[in-house]
Amino acid sequence: MDMKFLDVPPPQGQVQRQVQRQVQAQVQNQPATAFEKKARETAESFEAVFLSQILKSMSMGIKTDGPFGGGHGEDIFRDVLNEEIANQISRNGGIGLSDAVYREILKNQEVGNINAR
Repeated sequence: MDMKFLDVPPPQGQVQRQVQRQVQAQVQNQPATAFEKKARETAESFEAVFLSQILKSMSMGIKTDGPFGGGHGEDIFRDVLNEEIANQISRNGGIGLSDAVYREILKNQEVGNINAR
C-alpha cells in the first residue's frame, strides 16, 4: 500500500544527503574560471537574442489602431520591449538554450586545447 499521501518527512540523514546533493549540483553549474564565466555570459546573451527574435516574430502580426497607435516610434518601442522581455526570461532561467550553448562552448574549447598540442 502506497503511503505517500501521508507526506511523512524522510529521516534526518536522508534530508542532509539531499541538501548536499543539491549544493553540489549548484556548485558544479557555477563557472569556476574567467573563461567559464565569459562562456556562461555569452550563452545567456545568445539565448536572450534568440528569445528576442522569437518575440519579434510573434508580435509582427499585431495591428495597432487609434489616433496614437502605430508609426515608427511604436515599432522601435516594441523592439526594445521584446529585447527587455527576452533579457528577463534569460536571466530567470530561460528556456534551457543557454545551458546547451554553454556546454557546447566548453566542448569546443576542450577540442581546441587538444588540437593545439
